[in-house]
Amino acid sequence: MSTATPVSEPGAAIGASAPLRAAPRRARAGRTGPVLAVIAAILAVWYVAAVPMNWPTVGARLATANGGTPPAPWTHMLATWSAERPVLPAPHQIATEIWRTTVNVRPTSPRSLLFHAQVTLSSTLLGFAMGSVLGILIAVGILHSRTLDRSLMPWVIASQTIPILAVAPMIIVVLNSVGVTGLVPKAIISTYLSFFPVTVGMVKGLRSPDRMHLDLMRTYGASRLQTLMKLRAPASLPFLFASMKIAVAAALVGAIVGELPTGAQAGLGARLLAGSYYGQTIQIWSALVAASLLAGLLVALVGVAETIAVKRMGGR
Repeated sequence: MSTATPVSEPGAAIGASAPLRAAPRRARAGRTGPVLAVIAAILAVWYVAAVPMNWPTVGARLATANGGTPPAPWTHMLATWSAERPVLPAPHQIATEIWRTTVNVRPTSPRSLLFHAQVTLSSTLLGFAMGSVLGILIAVGILHSRTLDRSLMPWVIASQTIPILAVAPMIIVVLNSVGVTGLVPKAIISTYLSFFPVTVGMVKGLRSPDRMHLDLMRTYGASRLQTLMKLRAPASLPFLFASMKIAVAAALVGAIVGELPTGAQAGLGARLLAGSYYGQTIQIWSALVAASLLAGLLVALVGVAETIAVKRMGGR
């Protein structure tokens, strides 16, 4: 008796795959609305807060320009959103400053925000790389040594109780005294901030496999290295990348803080210092917004690396 092979209809295959293709679009649509709502709420609160913050200084300036006559309330309120040296700049003033210093200026010019962001990014990436490697090595040592677990882990935790603003000048001075200047001191400060979340997350991840799986590896006669590479390392990936997202943002903060006590001529920290020296609050806020955007980009790149690594490990 011949057996007929069922043939699927083309329309059925298309119909079955259509929901799969539509799922990412629905997921993006579900996230876009709340994000836009939060951004709109933040901007609304920001504009409202700028009015009382800038009201006294703007009112005095307008009254002087009008020969002592107080301005109309509506004119006064609009002026709080366009002051030259506001206490709290309006969002559109910050956006205009970012556009002017990124698009209208050559990227290699010291007046370009991209130039300063690149300087800070260099030390951030170097410090993040060193902090990640150091955190992973410490985590592996703590996993395989009870002595390190009891002696080193408390010091790792205690190291983060010291304010970075107190540590950064000492690191800069000590390294400058031995001739180490430039990128490395700032990278070491970034390393100091970024190794801790990687260490804690990696220790948790390496210890996450079930006891049953560990017993199975022992049954197969796997060595510690084989258990680490075949079982513990794949299981630790979600923990590792979650901690690396925190670490890369902390590394950026460390790089900016490292630029403050040195009086650096380049970098987002130097941009903040220059703005504070000359009372350019719009320049200060534009540097802060640029730093937050850069941090978001770095976290997103770590997320992309996580997706690639998980797929290579056979995950979804």
